[in-house]
Amino acid sequence: MADVVAERLDVVFVGINPGLASALRGHSFSTPGNRMWPALHRSGFTPHRFRPEQERDLLGLGLGITSIVRRPTARAAELTPGEYLQGGEDLVRRMEVLSPTWLAFLGVTGYRAAFGAVEAGVGAQPTALAGARVWVLPNPSGLNAHYPPPALAVEFARLRVATGLPDRSGLIGDGPFGHRIG
Repeated sequence: MADVVAERLDVVFVGINPGLASALRGHSFSTPGNRMWPALHRSGFTPHRFRPEQERDLLGLGLGITSIVRRPTARAAELTPGEYLQGGEDLVRRMEVLSPTWLAFLGVTGYRAAFGAVEAGVGAQPTALAGARVWVLPNPSGLNAHYPPPALAVEFARLRVATGLPDRSGLIGDGPFGHRIG
């Protein structure tokens, strides 16, 4: 499955690794229970809810998608510690060439495993990677019961506000909502 990246993007969303169904379909976050596309829209990153096959349209909005580990699995639990570490090193090399402003990791577990950041939590991180600022978001998988869709959208919106990107959805605006979450 190809990355959706270009040079100097505002935000590159970094998943743990492709799921088997997404790899088979050839598009990121293409399983029905995945909440990535609704979260991107509800948080103001996109003007409408994208479908997985529209993922390349993100580039025109300054957004991209990649993963830490490139090997598809049914579950991220199948990845070894070594794969996370190698994937983290590979990700840094790839991002050094592309120079994004922000790297937004989709799930604290993957970020911790790839970079040894055992104390990391959701939100802005103190350490940059490949010259990019780092933010950890909750995993948008439908299996993540800790963040129902509204809470997931709020966390994505916190990142959007931190990046300075406008609300492209028209759903929330950058007025009081931005102040409440910023």
